[in-house]
Order: sequence, then structure tokens, then C-alpha cells
Amino acid sequence: MDPKSADANEARSRLNAEKVRVEALLSTLEQEFVEEGGISLSGDAGADTTYADSNFGLREGLKHELEEVDAALQRVDDGTYGIDEETGDPINPARLEAEPTARINVRT
Repeated sequence: MDPKSADANEARSRLNAEKVRVEALLSTLEQEFVEEGGISLSGDAGADTTYADSNFGLREGLKHELEEVDAALQRVDDGTYGIDEETGDPINPARLEAEPTARINVRT
């Protein structure tokens, strides 16, 4: 995809909106964690550990999503966005619509 094309600009816009969304979720999650003092001491060690693990898992998942969005934006700039990384074939536009950070086509 030509990095200066209308399709590239649309993809970049969609990806930037996704980046803003994920950054806001991550910021909110981290702020809540700080406000609650990290791990609460509810007296139920199992519940506290589960909460801390869950929070950590959510943060790591959001950080990974952010990395994928940044990688997709780089592919737009490089002109390789929408190209299957394994086969070199174009990724189905419906797949990119559903999963803008997709690196490969869905295999059947």
C-alpha cells in the first residue's frame, strides 16, 4: 500500500484512533491501581493476589495491543500494511477492518 494513498491515510486514522483508545484504557487502569495503593490488603490474601494478577495481566495485554498498533502504523509508513507477512499476498480488507493490526490473513 502506498503510504501516501487515501487507503493508507484511512488505515493510519483508524490505527491512531485505536492507539488513543488503548492508551486511555491503560492510563485509567494504571491510575486506578495507584489510587488503590497497588495491592489492597482486604484480609483475603487469595483475593488480593487474584486482583493484582488480573490487573497485571490486563496492563500487559494493553501494552501488547499498543505495541501491535505501533507496529501496524510503521507498516503503513513502510508501505507494507495490508500485506500478509507470511505469504506476501494482500490481506483481505474485511480482515483489516475487523482487526486493523492484522499481520496475516486468516487461514482456512
